[in-house]
Amino acid sequence: MYLAVQSTVVLVAGFHPHHSVLGIVWTAVTAVAMFCLAAAKAATGAALDNPVLRAEGRVTLVDGVLASAVLVGLVLNAALCWWWADPAAGYVLVYYGAREARGAFAR
Repeated sequence: MYLAVQSTVVLVAGFHPHHSVLGIVWTAVTAVAMFCLAAAKAATGAALDNPVLRAEGRVTLVDGVLASAVLVGLVLNAALCWWWADPAAGYVLVYYGAREARGAFAR
């Protein structure tokens, strides 16, 4: 909920966030690490015929996709001055979180 409110406040106020090269690099490293971990977990889960580890690999893959969404927002803000891209990336995270929560409660 906080992320949705914060993204909305930033967009409505027209706040132009500054970029951080360190933040962009950290997020890029995080995304790459998540994709590598996802592949390793999936491969190990398949080799061990472990459905839990295979599922964990899929969850980690989603973590990589979410980190990539944040990275795209940060890079668009830094490279093209698209100040709205960072809070828009926040909405991607909110959407995914809401979808997962709805799915968890429907089970």
